[in-house]
Amino acid sequence: MKNKIYKITNLLLIVLFLSGCQTLEKSRKYDFLEQENKKLKEAFEQLEKAKNVELNEKEKELLDLEIAKQELTSSLKKELDDFQAKLKMTERGLVITFLAEIFFDSGKDVIKESSKPILKRVALILNDSVKNSYLAVEGYTDNDPIKYSGWRSNWELSSARALAVLHYLIDDCQVSPDRFSVIGYSEFHPVASNDTFEGKKQNRRVEIVILPSKVKKVKGQ
Repeated sequence: MKNKIYKITNLLLIVLFLSGCQTLEKSRKYDFLEQENKKLKEAFEQLEKAKNVELNEKEKELLDLEIAKQELTSSLKKELDDFQAKLKMTERGLVITFLAEIFFDSGKDVIKESSKPILKRVALILNDSVKNSYLAVEGYTDNDPIKYSGWRSNWELSSARALAVLHYLIDDCQVSPDRFSVIGYSEFHPVASNDTFEGKKQNRRVEIVILPSKVKKVKGQ
């Protein structure tokens, strides 16, 4: 009888021990899962904060460009009213378009004295409202082949005109040179038909693109 009681007692102790081990193991697993869940929650919160910061930066960039657009609208009122200049917010950034005839005589790449005050007004805004933004200066021509001006092709002419504007902004207007890129597109990105005089006039242009501050290179056309 005593042996039976002893065996039953031992069996109960073993059951209780195993039960206790299982309970302890479950408790440990629960604690581990709680810790992992806490880590995941913290990581998610960090991602949300980073996302909000990124959105705020993008919103600020867009606001800076919008402010610059309003200031340029006021500063270039005469040129805009005379259809010699255009302002447009695009996916590339804020694009200032000038008809080439404002700055250059036919077939030339020397900036007219009469047009230098226009670039100075633009430079004031580039150095103030969007001082952290990168800039691209782009030259374009119509499709008339070079005949008398001495350029090898429209590639050279479009590039030389873009470089002339760039150098004036750097040398005479103190816009920082490390903000710039320059591109000559020749005749290959027309905005109007080259079949008419007015269309060719629109295609001969120089554009200054104000890029969002985090972007260093202008996107393709």
